[in-house]
Amino acid sequence: MTKSILSLDEVKLQRQKSKEEGKKVVFTNGVFDIIHSGHVDYLNKAKALGDILIVGLNSDISVKKIKGEKRPIIPERDRAFVLSNLKAVDFVVLYDDETPKKLIDEIIPDFLVKGGDWPLDKIVGRDTVVKNGGEVKNIDFVNFYSTSQIINTILKRSKN
Repeated sequence: MTKSILSLDEVKLQRQKSKEEGKKVVFTNGVFDIIHSGHVDYLNKAKALGDILIVGLNSDISVKKIKGEKRPIIPERDRAFVLSNLKAVDFVVLYDDETPKKLIDEIIPDFLVKGGDWPLDKIVGRDTVVKNGGEVKNIDFVNFYSTSQIINTILKRSKN
């Protein structure tokens, strides 16, 4: 693992340090299985909202709970490594729950960000962030890719 893949306690320390320095912390989360240009564009836009971007990454256990036994395609260690090496991402923290609620309650970011397909009132952690003076934002997708679409395309092409 790299130094930007942190435990929750380490992320909380980084959050506190950022707060003391007057930096704005942005938080987003997801599976990020088979990272594609849509992910990179989204993360760049999320980072532009503040100074530090923390990505909550669904662990393999969490992904299986949400997506089923055939996912993820890429193991958590590799997904975390790729994310942590993207220019926009400052820190990655893995979580086993189905939602990042516990992470958000602990980190209390200045900005909570999700993709444009999420209604603001349905974004997990919204209440915590707003109650603490933060903002919840959507980021529109420019290149609408999804990992599921990519997997389906591969499966269709492999049959030909």
